[in-house]
Amino acid sequence: MAGRRKRTAQSRRMRAERPARERVLSAAFATFRDRGFAGASTLEIATRAKVSKRELYALFDDKQAMIAACIEERAKRMRAPLALPAPQTPAELAATLTAFGGAVLRGVCDGDVLAVYRFAIAESERTPAIARTLDSVGRQANRAALVRLLEQAQSRRLLRQGDAVAMAEAFFAALWNDLLIRLLLRVTRAPSAEEAEQRSRAATDLLLALHSAELLSRAK
Repeated sequence: MAGRRKRTAQSRRMRAERPARERVLSAAFATFRDRGFAGASTLEIATRAKVSKRELYALFDDKQAMIAACIEERAKRMRAPLALPAPQTPAELAATLTAFGGAVLRGVCDGDVLAVYRFAIAESERTPAIARTLDSVGRQANRAALVRLLEQAQSRRLLRQGDAVAMAEAFFAALWNDLLIRLLLRVTRAPSAEEAEQRSRAATDLLLALHSAELLSRAK
């Protein structure tokens, strides 16, 4: 019993020692998930985060700023593989694309992220700014990062010249197919880490089969 109390006290200290911004974002995400955007109050978020409302507003202007930050934090994790040095070889390009695709799948298939998608859809008429935020700092930012990678690959003659935006859209289409809508409808489960990697590798293989400069030069 004493050991359990000690562990509980240690756990509370660890939570309290987390940076206030991190605690607020974690609390905001949980509150939005549980209450929806309209039903979430800044008082509940501050209480969950163990900060005062004054501290909360020193970090974020309003709930819209919090949800934007929540989405951006997760989108950054998905883009992490693209923050690596630009690939110099076909093998490096394939590895980067596969890692990026896997990160996107794991990130979006996370239960909390799917919850954000669901309440963005549910709140789309009453609070359309949530959907716009999800699209701009999540989906569009990831797409823009991928387009930059593909353009770098073109400049290094790893990919043939062409519309990098169309290439990126084709990559995402192959990566997702109808998985996201099925997840949002709760008619399928999230892919395992192995399944996510397989989907990402298949999307990468398709893109390279269609656009690899090396493969095209061999065909000639």
